[in-house]
Amino acid sequence: MEHTYFFAVDLGATSGRTILGCLGEGKMELKELTRFPNHIIETGGHCYWDIYALYNEIIRGLKVVAKDNLPIRSIGIDTWGVDFVFVGKDGELLRNPYCYRDPHTTGAPEEYFTHIPRERVYDITGIQIMNFNSLFQLSTLHRNHCSALEAADKILFMPDALSYMLTGKMVTEYTIASTSQMLNPRTKRFEKELLDVADIKEEQFGRFVFPGEPIGVLTEVQKITGLGAIPVIAVAGHDTGSAVAAVPAQNERFAYLSSGTWSLMGIEVKDAIINKESFEQNFTNEGGVEGTTRFLKNICGMWLLERCRKEWEATNNYSYTELIDAALTVPAFRSLINPDAPCFSNPTSMIQAIGHYCKETNQPVPQSYGEITRCIFDSLALRYKQVFGYLQQMAPFPIEKLHIIGGGSRNNLLNQFTCNAVGVPVIAGPSEGTAIGNIMLQAKANGLVSDIAAMRQLISTSIETVSFEPQQAEEWEEAYKKYLAHYREDI
Repeated sequence: MEHTYFFAVDLGATSGRTILGCLGEGKMELKELTRFPNHIIETGGHCYWDIYALYNEIIRGLKVVAKDNLPIRSIGIDTWGVDFVFVGKDGELLRNPYCYRDPHTTGAPEEYFTHIPRERVYDITGIQIMNFNSLFQLSTLHRNHCSALEAADKILFMPDALSYMLTGKMVTEYTIASTSQMLNPRTKRFEKELLDVADIKEEQFGRFVFPGEPIGVLTEVQKITGLGAIPVIAVAGHDTGSAVAAVPAQNERFAYLSSGTWSLMGIEVKDAIINKESFEQNFTNEGGVEGTTRFLKNICGMWLLERCRKEWEATNNYSYTELIDAALTVPAFRSLINPDAPCFSNPTSMIQAIGHYCKETNQPVPQSYGEITRCIFDSLALRYKQVFGYLQQMAPFPIEKLHIIGGGSRNNLLNQFTCNAVGVPVIAGPSEGTAIGNIMLQAKANGLVSDIAAMRQLISTSIETVSFEPQQAEEWEEAYKKYLAHYREDI
């Protein structure tokens, strides 16, 4: 059987990769071509992404393809959500884009709700209220008379901006646009009422495309890399959208946990779930593939441990294996935190933030790296249980399994803790879910698979997964009571 090759660009908030996907003989294989850091640039009181550096890294990966004479069929790009680039009337990028962690949107939702009430914004969009959503970024920039916004002819979300740099074509891919809190999931269009507050017009965005649609072909990049007129395909531009497309589920009765720097827990449904309960629990409805909706909640994931590891680097560069081993030597459930408390968003010291939370809630302050790691793992698993419970109440079907995908799916200790906490079987893998989903959507666009069910079937035969069964049910139920007793949203 002929082998078909695809080129995936997968960009996260801390690093990025270019990946070669190969389909043949009923299976798919991945090969990482390049890996690189994605640095936040802090200057002038703001945080920026270096989009030119990211573009150069894509070019570097394509040069590897050209050098090795790999006959790629197409290119797909996925990134994190909400952030965007301004383009002037002459087609030039006006400046590097702000990073969603930029402090300029602190308090932005509350200011926006003086124009349109919170309930109305949620009812229109079904998107959870987070200060860095594109809607609040743009309204803040408008209020602050941002020169780049005032000069902007077009606004392109991150994967669309990089596709534009490769092809010269401006589009707005549906799944990435759905993260903005400006899109109505019922009409699948931007909502004028919301845009008007920031003096933004729908015409300032590129033409709408959905996963699997072509964007354009390489332009000057052909000369730079030595490649031909390779098509760039709109995959699920939001990385979680591509990741969920790669869940190797056998039916619809599953929940997923995309585990990485962020954790995203949700279900895949046909229609958006927008009601009083979803509003009160701050759940979000983001665009999925084939017209589905990803009903989910953002949870602070391995960000907690990554920041602690950064602080420990000065004296000890602990590996994840060392941290997990140390966590197993200390008592369980000694100290529990709400991972989504405001104090953990972007503290100067994560270790001190954890200690402060524990002190404020009259718990022992974890001291050793083992105690801190155990506190994080126990707390994440119990937070997953809390959110899983909300999903069970709102899902239109019984949830029989939890699929864990992404880099965190390799953490067998946390996977078992999560399984114990949620009380249903857990299937871990693929760890490369985002890249796999990206590649499979390109394969679908090229006619190699017919639909998402066929995609998932091929994925399930191509990857290895690890299964977990719930253990120590009574112990975890008692721990959950303790977690709720110390749960705070105001620290």
